[in-house]
Amino acid sequence: MKMSNLFVQTLRDYPADAEVVSHKMLVRAGYIRKLTNGVYTFLPLMWRVIKKIENIVREEMDASGAQEILMPIVQPKELWEESGRWEVYGKELMRFTDRHDRMLALAPTAEEVVTWVAREGIKSYRQLPVNLYQIQNKYRDEIRPRFGLLRGREFIMKDAYSFDADQEGLEKSYEVMAQAYTRIFKRCGLDTRMVRSDSGAIGGSLSHEFMVLVETDSGENDVLYCDCCDYASNTNHAQTQPVPANTDGGFSKCEVVSTPNIKSIEDLSAFLKVEPSVICKALVYIADGKPVQIMIRGDQSLEETKLKNALGANEIRIASSVEIAEYLGAEAGFVGLKNAKCRVIADNSVKDLKNFVIGLNEKDVHQVGANWGIDYELPELFDVRLSKAGEACPVCGKPLKMTQGIEVGNIFQLGTKYSSKMNAVFQDVDGNEKPFIMGCYGIGVSRTAAAAIEKFHDDFGIKWPKEIAPYEAILIPVNINDEEQMKIVNELYVSFQKAGIEVLMDDRDERAGVKFKDADLIGIPLRITLGKTLAEGLVEYKLRMTDETGKISPDKVLDFALDYLRKDRL
Repeated sequence: MKMSNLFVQTLRDYPADAEVVSHKMLVRAGYIRKLTNGVYTFLPLMWRVIKKIENIVREEMDASGAQEILMPIVQPKELWEESGRWEVYGKELMRFTDRHDRMLALAPTAEEVVTWVAREGIKSYRQLPVNLYQIQNKYRDEIRPRFGLLRGREFIMKDAYSFDADQEGLEKSYEVMAQAYTRIFKRCGLDTRMVRSDSGAIGGSLSHEFMVLVETDSGENDVLYCDCCDYASNTNHAQTQPVPANTDGGFSKCEVVSTPNIKSIEDLSAFLKVEPSVICKALVYIADGKPVQIMIRGDQSLEETKLKNALGANEIRIASSVEIAEYLGAEAGFVGLKNAKCRVIADNSVKDLKNFVIGLNEKDVHQVGANWGIDYELPELFDVRLSKAGEACPVCGKPLKMTQGIEVGNIFQLGTKYSSKMNAVFQDVDGNEKPFIMGCYGIGVSRTAAAAIEKFHDDFGIKWPKEIAPYEAILIPVNINDEEQMKIVNELYVSFQKAGIEVLMDDRDERAGVKFKDADLIGIPLRITLGKTLAEGLVEYKLRMTDETGKISPDKVLDFALDYLRKDRL
């Protein structure tokens, strides 16, 4: 493709509404254009990237034994009611009514539809296992669409669904998908970590996310990982022990002390001259409309996803001071266990507390020297604490590190969550009806492209991995009016095309600096420049990923390009 014919317009400045690197660069480099919040047009360069990622996904999914289908975007309310998700999925589900007053939804995912497909088409264990996948647009009515392709209202996703006769079969399917995902992202030029995660609205007993670890502020999740073993987990799922701390308040007796207007843990710790780790902190949340009180060690923080799962709640939020007064008859900052008026649970971190400090549900006073089994019964215990960097790895015991991660894929062991509710059954070897044992597996195709930019860029533009770059090489004649430059560049252009290299030729009548800036901004992996060095019988090359530069004879350029572009390709 010649740049004079390519439908692309690079911009001088980054868009004002862009917050993350990938969004800024995709717009400025002419890859995407915003139609409305969270909805983008994919221009030719972007579509080439997307198709390359899709092709890698298809090849690996097909090689794993999965079969491609295409399911409808528009889904009827009735299917979602069968699964029980119509009411609980939340406002992110885009719902609408057709001309016949039938309620429909735009698919954010396809568990309901694919379960219906299996219910209609799989009748016997002899037909199992089956893995069906599609690459399709998905929709979520995000409350605040932001971060460009990382969090939009319309996005491209590969979703796959396995059907097995038993748990053993599901575990095999799950492992096959985990291995396929590792290969997919490696072929896309991305190193990923398989991270334990929360199943969220999808559900299921076990789930992992495939994360691209980044150092930018665009990471969506804090990821704890171990350098000494393969352990990695989102903080909303990590199960670690707190760093050892003093858990004995040292008070000689249990008594009530005056704490006038002392509401925060920091102020209470300073006032009583004790460490926060000996304070039993009370938090109040509203879970599905009902108050719940959570007790946690004063030096620890609550992790809301863990709390939501512990309570089995669809929605949770922190209670306001007005609600605390209404439901508990107490003032925020002084809540305790005395005469508790709602459900109470506790984090595991409180169980070892001795002679601790706790609120009394009375203003301006706290109790010191309290003990479990004497002054209070230990509430029901859960892990609802936010794990932190430096805490011990649950596998090998070494200190964990923390970074940010961008989710590009996820896998779930669904079990019978959907098949049981939707009566999707098969006949087993004994002729008995059993629900399918299901798994589901997603890859964000457009997110993978954005994540690659978050991982690989510099101040001048994108550094595409060569496997998914829109074009592999760009040929730049410095002066299109120079006959020698144009003769050689045209010969290279033809030879690159014949060798199967996806090549751009910048034949525009522009200054060399403009061409170089555009090549760096767009992120083409290999740049060949024909300029003054032709007098020495040499052309210049630049590798965008490493910024390595050098000179080479024109007759060796094709072999050099093939060696670099095809090297290490799976």
